[in-house]
Amino acid sequence: MEANPIPSQQRADILDVLRGFALFGVLMDNLFGFTGWGFLTDTDRQSLPTWPADGALALLEFTFINGKFFSLFSLLFGIGFAIQFLGNEKKGLDAHRIFYRRLFILLIIGILHLRFLWDGDILTLYAVLGFFLPLFRNWPDRKLLILSAALVLSPIIFDIFSIAFHYKNGAYFEMLAREVDKRTGLPTTDAYAKYLYNDGAGWAEWSNWKASGYLYRIAYLLDTNRLPKVFGMFILGFYAGRKMIHLHLESYTRIFRLLRKWGLIIGIPAAFCCTYFEIFQPHIPNPVGLAHTVFFALSVVPLCLAYTSIVCLHWIKHKDTSILRFLAPMGRMALTNYLMQTVLGISIFYGVGLGLGGNIGPSLYLPIGLLIYLFQVIFSNWWFSRFNFGPMEWIWRQLTYGKKIPLRKAVSF
Repeated sequence: MEANPIPSQQRADILDVLRGFALFGVLMDNLFGFTGWGFLTDTDRQSLPTWPADGALALLEFTFINGKFFSLFSLLFGIGFAIQFLGNEKKGLDAHRIFYRRLFILLIIGILHLRFLWDGDILTLYAVLGFFLPLFRNWPDRKLLILSAALVLSPIIFDIFSIAFHYKNGAYFEMLAREVDKRTGLPTTDAYAKYLYNDGAGWAEWSNWKASGYLYRIAYLLDTNRLPKVFGMFILGFYAGRKMIHLHLESYTRIFRLLRKWGLIIGIPAAFCCTYFEIFQPHIPNPVGLAHTVFFALSVVPLCLAYTSIVCLHWIKHKDTSILRFLAPMGRMALTNYLMQTVLGISIFYGVGLGLGGNIGPSLYLPIGLLIYLFQVIFSNWWFSRFNFGPMEWIWRQLTYGKKIPLRKAVSF
């Protein structure tokens, strides 16, 4: 049997809706970096005319959005792996070859994205970790769930060791990054906002920034124990995909209600605590930082699953009339939209573009982010009225399957 991408009529709309929903949170999260808000000192922030509304919005964003939608993205990646890999196995195709070729192409896209565009890239991490997923394809359900929970909670153990031996996992890569900064003349953290966003910031400053950005990214991923967290959600997603929950939502209504209830009950108080320890208390390797690690584990995944369950329960009741259907096209071209968010973020906020960042807070940049998201939803719906795949998805699939795939929809008379 010939290998082909999944036809659009065989796609599960709920998964595309969830991908489109996840992209909203991913954008809101990344605005923290796109706009330079993360580089401003407390004094700079409090001097803005939109303070203290900025402070309140930043706290709410961190509490209810930060990390939760990236976790949902990771969950959906695992589900997608199960659908594609197991589906190809059932067809008698070489599922390993197809999957690894697909991941290798994603890795190349991610590396280019990380090195030349956005140091907050997640594609490279997903591709690298994804190579290990086939090792667990035959594990029984119970072991998969135990492994997923163990991976999500494992940062607590890792950070206990960091405290005991007073080290940071990403120290080596941070040292390399600082050495690069010395050669390029990149300023200290407190000066990033002026360096990257003021009127004089151009391609030279951008090039200096990108020279070390990927090293800081690796250091950050290691310091925050992102690898086991993400892979834990991959495994949970693989479990859900293998059970084909997306095709039988009604059968899991009780589970969704329990996840919604306990996800909110556990996740919301833990999220407020996580925000407090993230913003107002010292971090690892200071012992107090362990509280943030614990509350992160108790807030991010429970709220992610609660949000997912809320969407699924709504879909069960209203899928034929739901306004969420407008998010499905955005989710169908998730890779394109994720990369588009980077391009728009750079073009609007950085000095190499319009330079609107560097001195604005959430009161201004969140509405701009909502407009960007609304544009993407409208654009995605327009695009799929004319084409079969998103532009990046089309390229990705052709490289994966090694053949030309029609992009434009056939015109019927």
